Formats: sequence, structure tokens, C-alpha cells
Amino acid sequence: MPVEIITSLKNPRLKRLVRLRDRRQRDEERAFLVEGYREVRRALERKVALDELYYCPDWFLGENEPALLEEAVAAGAKLFELTKEAFAKIAYRERPDGILAVAPQWRRTLAGLALPRTPFILVVEAIEKPGNLGTILRSADAAGCDAVVVCDPVTDLFNPNVVRASTGVLFSVPCVVEGNAAVLAWLRAGGIRVVATTPAADNSYTDSDLTGPLAVVMGSEQFGLSEFWLGNADERVRIPMAGQADSLNVAMAALITLFEAVRQRGPPRIVTASSILPRVGL
Repeated sequence: MPVEIITSLKNPRLKRLVRLRDRRQRDEERAFLVEGYREVRRALERKVALDELYYCPDWFLGENEPALLEEAVAAGAKLFELTKEAFAKIAYRERPDGILAVAPQWRRTLAGLALPRTPFILVVEAIEKPGNLGTILRSADAAGCDAVVVCDPVTDLFNPNVVRASTGVLFSVPCVVEGNAAVLAWLRAGGIRVVATTPAADNSYTDSDLTGPLAVVMGSEQFGLSEFWLGNADERVRIPMAGQADSLNVAMAALITLFEAVRQRGPPRIVTASSILPRVGL
């Protein structure tokens, strides 16, 4: 495999990778970082065209990394070997596993989503913490959601902590970023019922009919759902709380609500290698 070796901590490529931690730089370049064996593996499985892949054998955790490098090169990635010190400079994780890639950002649209006859959608509004957004994506993937729609985002999908917390399912869950009004109009046009979650609701989430075309809507960590969604929802539901806490972490609340829908709807569709999309960006 053709490899460029980087040893200097002042190498321009390393400085650029550090800058890609910043949202402005990511948006300017339309690129983002994918760190970790599992995350890069899932990117390749979804045919994401990785631009570059940086690795350090001193950090490898297992014996599968060489095959992953070969697959990335075969898919068009340019390969760079780093010293342990050089990789530590670019790693986002405290305990890196020696693999970091640069991938192009993509943009999906609501119109471009391919939905089944009874879609199961998660809508999240103004999620502030990247770790929460990544965990929400992971939960949506596990529950078999057909799409995640991010309204009025505070954090961006391509934040390294989103990629990390999602364990790479960012590449497998169809995700669209759009404004509240456009999303509501799209849901109404598709005949998709809107269920908003709020601690102030009278009905428990377990008493709601979560079958049929459905969009579960979750609000931000600090403020919950906006009046826009509370006022336009077909139903408001709550998760009963027995203790002194009046709300749950949004990622935990999403997981609980989604899997009540799974219970009512039946087992989620299992994604296999044969169902992988040709390219995640399309």
C-alpha cells in the first residue's frame, strides 16, 4: 500500500486535522473527522468515500486494522502512517485506537428520504450536546427508525462527539437537518401523526397509540420542546416520573419512547449487508 509517513508534530496535515475539530472549519471544507476502528468500519460499509486515513500501529487494539487499511485504500482513501506522538496530537479520544479518517459531509433532504408506507420517524429539536445527539442516533438505529430529522440544530451532525457517541451509525440512519416549519409541512403532507413529548402532558406515552405513520418529537435538554411543536402536535405524551426529578436526559427519554413504539409496532426491521445504500451521501 502506498503510504506517506508523518513524524513531525508541525506537519501541516496534522494542523489541519486539529482545525477540523472546529465547526467553522468543517463547514468551510465540507469535511469531518471519523475516529475509531468501529466508526471507520461502518463508514466503509456504507460506501462513504473517505478522503484520507491516518493510522498508528502503536495504538492498534487488535489484529483487524491492516485489513481495514487495505479496504480504505481500495475505496480511494489516501493513507498516512503517524508516529505515536503525532497521532496523539490529532486524536480526539483520550484513549485512541490508532485510526482516524477524513470524510466528506453530505446533505440529505426531506424529499430525498425513501420511506415505507408506515414510516417511523424521530424528530429532535435544538439538541445542544453532541454526545446526546450521537446517542439519540444510536437509539434510533436500534429501534429501526426510518429517519431522524434534526430541527433548528445547535450542534452539527458532523461534530466528532456525534460521530463517536453514535458509534458510527451516523452513516446508516438517514438524517436530515431542516427548519421546524418545513418539517411540520412535510409530515402533514405525508399523513404522519405527530406525537410530542413533554413532562406537562396528561397522557402517558404507554397509553398513546404509537402504531401507523408516526413522528416522535423530542425537545432540547434545557428547554424541552418549543411552543411550535407543542401547539402543532396531534398528541402530547409524558414519561411518568416517580422521584423528585421532573425530566430525563433527552437521549434516555428518546430511547424509552422509541422502544415503547417498537413494542407496539413489532420488532424493528433488521438491516443487513444487502440493504446497504450505494453511497451514504445520496
